[in-house]
Amino acid sequence: VQLQASGGGLVKPGGSLRLSCAASAFSLDYYSIGWFRQAPGKEREGVSCISSGRRTFYADSAEGRITVSIDKVKNTVFLQMNSLKPEDTAVYYCAARPGVVVTTALESYEYEHWGQGTQVTVSS
Repeated sequence: VQLQASGGGLVKPGGSLRLSCAASAFSLDYYSIGWFRQAPGKEREGVSCISSGRRTFYADSAEGRITVSIDKVKNTVFLQMNSLKPEDTAVYYCAARPGVVVTTALESYEYEHWGQGTQVTVSS
């Protein structure tokens, strides 16, 4: 199981970014993908999850601004982030866990496989 996160960068407040999480050596039909972030000096927190059953979950801080989606052909999960704020600045990670997610979607300890992070910086 391998995950490759990309798409981070520097963006001004109010701007948008789309992060990608490319999965290899496993099918997203059988794994759920979570997005997490960690800001300097802070604990890792869950942002969003798309279950293998295609149900989606969002942190309160992400609701209405962030959308998670999947491209089955590309075996890739996307995190579209709009109306970005400076407090969204963090390293963003994608992670995988087998099966359908019903609860604990944003709990990092439930995820078995992690990709490397991609830096998102929101600053004017």
